Amino acid sequence: MVDERPNTKYQMLNTTRLLVVVGPTASGKSSLAMELAKLLDGEIICADSRTVYKGLDIGTAKPSKQDRAEVPHHLLDIVEPDQNFTAADFKNLAERAILKIQSRDKLPIIVGGSGLYIDALLFDYSFSDKNAARDANNPRHLSQEVERKHAEMRANTLVIGLDVPRDLLKNRITKRVDMMFENGFMDEVIKIQVEYPGSKALLAPGYKAFSEHTRGHISLEETKALFIKNDYNLAKRQMTWFRRNKNIHWLSDPSKYIDDTIKLLNKLQ
Repeated sequence: MVDERPNTKYQMLNTTRLLVVVGPTASGKSSLAMELAKLLDGEIICADSRTVYKGLDIGTAKPSKQDRAEVPHHLLDIVEPDQNFTAADFKNLAERAILKIQSRDKLPIIVGGSGLYIDALLFDYSFSDKNAARDANNPRHLSQEVERKHAEMRANTLVIGLDVPRDLLKNRITKRVDMMFENGFMDEVIKIQVEYPGSKALLAPGYKAFSEHTRGHISLEETKALFIKNDYNLAKRQMTWFRRNKNIHWLSDPSKYIDDTIKLLNKLQ
């Protein structure tokens, strides 16, 4: 069968387009970003408040070594678990990465579920010097300027969101947690706890749940259940955040993810 899909690779070159893929945890956004990057000659910038930390690999579902070998990934493993990292830091580094990727005639693809990180970039948030750390971590403390600018999204940018039914999402989260434990998640958590006790990075859903187990408060099975519950609650919060952005094009049919994204990209001026 002849592939009638348009030759998008050449349409993407020599432009300043930016593609952003958002959605809740376990929605499949990373897999879609990989497909799009390979098809459209792109590079991926990860917008995740946990995958920036070195050593937090299994519990954050970080892209595999194979994925990183096939497609360049940016903003992964850039700080130690005991170091502070804010939305302001992400915005600065992401902007640099976008320019570098575009200078190579590649398509930058932002992918992630950290809403404040993504909005900081999309709406050019400015964080006050006096309270930079506080503002960059807490959307309630963003300046009035940010609120005024919220409708003025970055030019030449397409934001797509993956709308996954809640029952399917919970099922995916459950299967992913089981796989994480099979792949050595317990050993990873213990290692981080020993090397970086009290680290904020350990507040991520899975690591936080396992901390209760190592303290003897809950059983291993209860730990898994708490991990699933924490991840599912995170997914609901992420969707609540993203629903506020009326610029997002929501996709609900996985069989049309690629074609719908390409059509929307080609409409950008």
